[in-house]
Amino acid sequence: MSVIIEFSIFPLDKGVSLSPYVARAVKIVKESSLPYRFGPMSTSIEGEWEEALAVIHDCFAELKKDCDRISLSLRVDYRKGAGNRLNGKVKSVEDKL
Repeated sequence: MSVIIEFSIFPLDKGVSLSPYVARAVKIVKESSLPYRFGPMSTSIEGEWEEALAVIHDCFAELKKDCDRISLSLRVDYRKGAGNRLNGKVKSVEDKL
């Protein structure tokens, strides 16, 4: 697996409590079988470029069903030939503390 994509997605037209919409996106990530890590401000997924982007596309398509305005932010870390980086990157730093 060669890419980690950190992303956040949420509607801008549904008031202040957005957790039901975020949960819909995280459910898609969970069902994708890609390794992921959910956090308070974003979700990170690890996989090949095309499969990771397909998951994000599916999240967008799900929210687009009933949201007229959506915010989607992405950050990508590509590393050729590397795998298990969601855990490995964190462990590498923790080992140095």
